[in-house]
Amino acid sequence: MYKKLFIPGPTHVRDEILQAQAAPMIGHRASEYSDLQADLTPKLQTMLYTEQRVYLYACSSTGMMEGSVRQASTQRILNTVCGAFSKRWHQLTAANGVPCDKIEVPMGQAITPEMVDEALSSGAYDAITIVMNETSTGLMNPIQETAALIHAKYPDVLILVDAVSAMAGAKIEFDAWGLDVCLAGVQKCFALPPGLTVCAVSDRARERALQVPNRGYYFAYDQMDKRYEKHQTPATPAISLLHALNAQMDAILAEGLENRWNRHKEMAAYVQDWARKHFALYSDEKYLSHTVTNVENTRGISVADLNSELGKRGAMISNGYGDLKEKCFRIAHMGDLTLEDLEWLTAQIEDILGL
Repeated sequence: MYKKLFIPGPTHVRDEILQAQAAPMIGHRASEYSDLQADLTPKLQTMLYTEQRVYLYACSSTGMMEGSVRQASTQRILNTVCGAFSKRWHQLTAANGVPCDKIEVPMGQAITPEMVDEALSSGAYDAITIVMNETSTGLMNPIQETAALIHAKYPDVLILVDAVSAMAGAKIEFDAWGLDVCLAGVQKCFALPPGLTVCAVSDRARERALQVPNRGYYFAYDQMDKRYEKHQTPATPAISLLHALNAQMDAILAEGLENRWNRHKEMAAYVQDWARKHFALYSDEKYLSHTVTNVENTRGISVADLNSELGKRGAMISNGYGDLKEKCFRIAHMGDLTLEDLEWLTAQIEDILGL
């Protein structure tokens, strides 16, 4: 049975976007492809409020997380950890032999500017990794405030942001905030099938990368730059997904960026209010996500059984991630979902549980 996805990726994909992938195949060195990328890139720059480069990688977000840390530091990287996916960035950094340390807070808590200030005050670091929206806990870190602190006191520190479950669902002012790398896969707030990563990179991050030996090849910015102004990529791009992304960007811009950010906030507020009424919220109320809510299972229900019953009605939510399995459940409110979709979903949950 077809299920509408209320999970934090992959998300529900509209039929029009699925159909956009069915465009006839074109050669990736042909003018038709260059025209596609030339049409698409400025739309992404508009959404990210940037005049700097936005790259397109045929990979999942994890690939570009790895690629970014390989190119970010000639000294040492500070990894900030507040959940499963920020922890992954630390694991990737260490696995690539890049000198690094981590600061870590319990799941459900945020990485604050004060914590970052204390850690960076040692002078040991020239780059930092931060997750904007920790998908495992439903928490949104204060990226704008943290970036402002870093620029004011540690101007040589590059700011690498995992916006995997935030980009296209929450406002990210790449240039105004002074970010250096900001990446996301398209299977979450973009509401596309998986397999493509969008990555904005600052000019100073590109310059830093040129100083880094063993920075890799596939994800290297200088390799991307060899084809960037020709509106191509050095390796074969995910052409069908780019057709879908181009169509979706048209829809995003037609909706209006502020309208889109506000729609996500409205959906988040509704689900959070519902969770407070019937269960509880897991994460710090001051830093709740705009795109996914982590509901604490205060009633001791079987989340697996609830999801099974929802499946019979054409919906799917997500169990708690990792150690939070059955202790929490997550409801995503991102992409092309609407408030009406969430109202229908919560009504189904109430009916199933007899709330």
